[in-house]
Amino acid sequence: MTPLHEVIVNKNTKINPIWIMRQAGRYLPEFREIRKLNPNFINLCLNENLSSEITLQPLKRFNLDAAIIFSDILMLPYGLNQKVEFEKGFGPKLGEVNIDEMSRLDEVDFIQKVYPVYKAIKKVSTDDIVKGKNTIGFVGAPWTLLVYIINQQSPKKKLKEDFFKNDFLINRILLILEKFLKIHIKNQIDNGANVIQIFDSWAGLLEEKDLPNYIYSPTLNLVNYVKSLNTPVICFPREIKNYKEFCEIVKPDAVGIDYNINPKKILNDIKIPIQGGLDPKILLTDKEKLKKETTKYLDVFKDHPYIFNLGHGVLPETDPNMFEYLVNTVKDYQ
Repeated sequence: MTPLHEVIVNKNTKINPIWIMRQAGRYLPEFREIRKLNPNFINLCLNENLSSEITLQPLKRFNLDAAIIFSDILMLPYGLNQKVEFEKGFGPKLGEVNIDEMSRLDEVDFIQKVYPVYKAIKKVSTDDIVKGKNTIGFVGAPWTLLVYIINQQSPKKKLKEDFFKNDFLINRILLILEKFLKIHIKNQIDNGANVIQIFDSWAGLLEEKDLPNYIYSPTLNLVNYVKSLNTPVICFPREIKNYKEFCEIVKPDAVGIDYNINPKKILNDIKIPIQGGLDPKILLTDKEKLKKETTKYLDVFKDHPYIFNLGHGVLPETDPNMFEYLVNTVKDYQ
């Protein structure tokens, strides 16, 4: 059984598998070489040879337990024919929403547009280096994708003032998202993804009263769908105020926690397997501090099913030697 399945399905507390969000990325010089020659980010995600090569880069360097496909949650709106581009120093920029065009979009057309992502997953999952390890597919949660689609850029803690004004539009988009997220998930699993992670990067923007409509209900539908495909699902509702309630309602197989969460408190609140927590900025300090903070999480979750990860993605300025030290610290932990 693969390491993540051991923890998520078998609730094994004797092992602490490790993979890191954004482990395939800008902190690696070999990634930067490829990126320099491929400035268009979307095209890079749609180049199955390069995206699979990038996905495998960290596994060639470090003793990680899973590959996570090099792609982006915004491949979904891209597949729905919304313009998506990434501007250096700014981040993602999305075009106007054409809801009628989105509503009319055929499943075949969507799959055709993002098909290289599935081919890349196939390449990764059948590569020798991934033997006995996990291949993680992922999607953005409906709420986070809705934020990008309507806001047309990263909200950076703030939504457009009139974000909620058009209920009809929001509900139509959520229905379209549910349909095509399921298609996107199924195709990833069919091509070799054996764990799915749902990223809700902007869960922390909502007030308590809005959680049922925008997070609990739409995410629960997706979680149930992934479970129906006999695949474990990890949710990462970043900066959500109430992890306990989220887990009780949405019932993911495992939950990722961000670095603002007190690990001891979460341990008392949550019975399901837990993933992550370490602040990525700790990797920018020194080895002594990194070892101390890493060991803190491993100690807290010693008797609880736990997957080691960060509380957000690895930062671009991270030294690969510190990354390696982190992986070895986790692997050597007794």
